[in-house]
Amino acid sequence: MEFSAEIIGPAQLAQALRAGVHRLLGAQEHLDRINVFPVPDGDTGTNLAATASAMLPILTVNPPDHAGRLLCAAADAALDGARGNSGAIFAQWLLGLSDHVAGSPELDRGTFAQALSNGATYAREALSEPRDGTILSVLREVATFAVAQADRLGFRDLCASALEESRRSLEATRHDLEVLEKAGVVDAGAAGFVAFLEGFSDFLQEGRMDDLPEGIGLPSLEHEAAGGEAMLEHRWCTECMVSGEIDRKTLRERLASLGSSLVVAGTGRKVRVHVHVADPAQVFQIASEFGTVSAEKADDMQRQQESTAHAGRRPVAIVTDSAADIPEELLEALDIHVVPVRLGFGPKGYLDKVTMSPEQFYSTLRSSPHHPKTSQPAPGDFRRLYEFLCSHHESVVSIHVSGRVSGTRQSAEAAASRTAAKDRVRIIDSLSASAGQGLLVIHAAERAAEGLDASAVVTAVESLRAKTSTFAYLPTLDYAVKGGRVPPIARTLARWLRISPLLATRPDGRLSLGGALYGRGRPLKKFARFITRRLEPSKAYRVMIAHGDAAQDATALADLLRASHDGHLQVHIVPSGAALGVHGGPGFLAVGLHAVD
Repeated sequence: MEFSAEIIGPAQLAQALRAGVHRLLGAQEHLDRINVFPVPDGDTGTNLAATASAMLPILTVNPPDHAGRLLCAAADAALDGARGNSGAIFAQWLLGLSDHVAGSPELDRGTFAQALSNGATYAREALSEPRDGTILSVLREVATFAVAQADRLGFRDLCASALEESRRSLEATRHDLEVLEKAGVVDAGAAGFVAFLEGFSDFLQEGRMDDLPEGIGLPSLEHEAAGGEAMLEHRWCTECMVSGEIDRKTLRERLASLGSSLVVAGTGRKVRVHVHVADPAQVFQIASEFGTVSAEKADDMQRQQESTAHAGRRPVAIVTDSAADIPEELLEALDIHVVPVRLGFGPKGYLDKVTMSPEQFYSTLRSSPHHPKTSQPAPGDFRRLYEFLCSHHESVVSIHVSGRVSGTRQSAEAAASRTAAKDRVRIIDSLSASAGQGLLVIHAAERAAEGLDASAVVTAVESLRAKTSTFAYLPTLDYAVKGGRVPPIARTLARWLRISPLLATRPDGRLSLGGALYGRGRPLKKFARFITRRLEPSKAYRVMIAHGDAAQDATALADLLRASHDGHLQVHIVPSGAALGVHGGPGFLAVGLHAVD
């Protein structure tokens, strides 16, 4: 394909940008494995891939026939899809390019060189604490080189020479930061930018474009990832979009004190915030003072880092959603990854168990004039995690709340189908929720820790699924009626008959009436008898008790069960999150159980 030595038109620009994105996607796994800065959480490739791939619909389906408008549309798409520190910087760089060329139907070499300079400036200004020896240095040095050489080189030669400069600058990052030199790697974000530039330049030189990856190759598990493990003061990688009339400088100043790796990328009307913090809720609260907040996300970098370190010993990673009630110590010990259900009280949105703890949820439930609503995580929440885990593990097994009561499993399936490594992600419907779902996830994680492959883990979970029961005692049906799970007439009859209905999960995953406690006195003893009658005396059982801000009742119930059962009981107690609590209300108790060898 022939190109002018002086200019590039919108059609060629769209194809060159696509070639850059394809090359970057192919480098995703490598970038994840060399990621040690700013934290060794092994997700730089995943974040850059998510950010860059957001541009593909703009570049592929009827791209604008105007270079400036094309870049503006691509930059907006990247900003909307930006993930992580590196993704936010990359999106901001594209915004800088697009702002400089917005009125240009074609790009000449001088305009392009100045756009690179503008992009480098935008990227640096988006950070509260810019660091040299990172992608920022490579962006700046490439731009400086391009501006100096634009008068004497044609467009294709300028891009080829700028690529060589980027490689030189990238290699220098290996020694610019102590953490990179110690790990013996270059900056992962900078390497991602160079990969993008390689694809862009190769297309201009040869008309060559890599195919989109059909799957992600297995990482070599003979060596640990570059980062190792470190305790993180700011463990939550937190992001959101803010829309409105935004004072970016003041917003950046307000957020700077909360954590580290702050990026405020975007325009005066729409920005993406990225910051590492100890408490994501504070970020969303401050952001809401500047405009409408959407696309909230909080990834646990400590858990990601631990998963990276365990990858060689655990070929299978385990994922679930926050409808599963699992004690925090088991989540940590078994390296279980949790995607939070989304939760809203009126106009305010939260991430279940992340930006709103169970204690905060039940307190708000008692006092808020708004009955809360829950919704399944967006497919992007799952996709981002699946791609990260597939770059460090052979497979992912993802276990979710019953598809008969939530669309979460469908959301996970949609995400898996769009993941490059889709053949390595296995989705399981737990046919349960809360305590029962939690037991199945724990069982899967224990089998994964033993080194079983994905097929064996799935078989183990499906075998135990039919033997797992979940029952819930609701002291009142008020919340179940408000949430639409129980008709008002059922509440009226329960009051009239002086009974407390018990809910149970059915073999097909439905949640329905499973019994009743008669009379209003001594409900815990009655519930304990109800559970004990379903236990075989000589068998051992694992029991999970989840409670709606009723820790004392949960402990008393555990004691009653132990006293009334002849066999061994392994009992866990955990606060229940919003997924079932929105219907159970304060004081509810859920019991999941299955027999164990």
